[in-house]
Amino acid sequence: MSAVSALRWRAGALELLDQRRLPGVQQWLHCARVEQVAEAIGDMVVRGAPAIGIAAAYGVVLAARAAYAADPAGWRQAIGTDLTRLRDARPTAVNLAWAVARMERRLAGLDGGDPEPALLAEARAIHDEDLAANQAMAAYGAALIDPGSRVLTHCNTGALATGGHGTALGVIRTAHAQGRIAEVFVDETRPWLQGARLTAWELQQDGIPARLVVDGAVAWLFAHLRPAWLIVGADRIAANGDTANKIGTYTAALAARAHGARVMVVAPLSTFDPATPDGAAIAVEERPAGELTQLAGQPVAPAGFPAWNPVFDVTPAACIDAIVCEHGVIERPDASRMAAFLASAGR
Repeated sequence: MSAVSALRWRAGALELLDQRRLPGVQQWLHCARVEQVAEAIGDMVVRGAPAIGIAAAYGVVLAARAAYAADPAGWRQAIGTDLTRLRDARPTAVNLAWAVARMERRLAGLDGGDPEPALLAEARAIHDEDLAANQAMAAYGAALIDPGSRVLTHCNTGALATGGHGTALGVIRTAHAQGRIAEVFVDETRPWLQGARLTAWELQQDGIPARLVVDGAVAWLFAHLRPAWLIVGADRIAANGDTANKIGTYTAALAARAHGARVMVVAPLSTFDPATPDGAAIAVEERPAGELTQLAGQPVAPAGFPAWNPVFDVTPAACIDAIVCEHGVIERPDASRMAAFLASAGR
């Protein structure tokens, strides 16, 4: 279990570890209003699909508290704009809309009076359930890894991206504790460097042997140092098993498959989106060009030079060997296997 935490509810407010400033500075951002939560999600103070969903759930608590204080009779109508603001803060990760929808269902079931206690209990339940799901999927995923393996992971999928322990990084933590992983390779994950700044930091905190590689070294890594697995998270999994994740995942998956390595996607059931038929239907977020043309505020490209900056890509199901969630493993995912698994899981 990692000691790292991305978010916490303290003294009636949501506190978020500002992941933009890691690893150099560990600073908590205090959010007492829903608009602060939505802004923090959009600005990537908090990131990672499960953590975004948890943060949004606590944001609903803050929205309801403010609306009820302003208008105890009409507060339900007043928070509609706030819920939309939270839902629209990031478009690709399905956990965000899922968490807001779950909080809306709880809200609809309230009879009257102060909504905060019931909504806070629901947000805490979402948080606790995510941690339990992480631990369950870590056990399923670790069992797929042969002892002594090397693995590559992309982006950050650890405690910083979830309610704790992690999805893909949770599998790595558990597998390492079981003696299944000898070494972890971490690619830098341009342009936000989540691998270099966040995953490397988490692995260092836990004392797990790891090395950093540039994104462009992934194919050469698989060719020469032979990681057995690429292990990644997901922001949305379509009905046919196509998977949206941080930009660069598709490239790494193609390199893995070309060199005989296997690809594991690790995500909670809340990331599965049966309403999205395939990867072509997933909205891929694009962010400002300045994230590519500047680094820490310093230009790395000519002034005014244009850039295309999609921050997710879609890995086709045909490139994935196993999708792991808290209910088990889908091997060689396709539309029929996905449908059967979701039916067995009650989705």
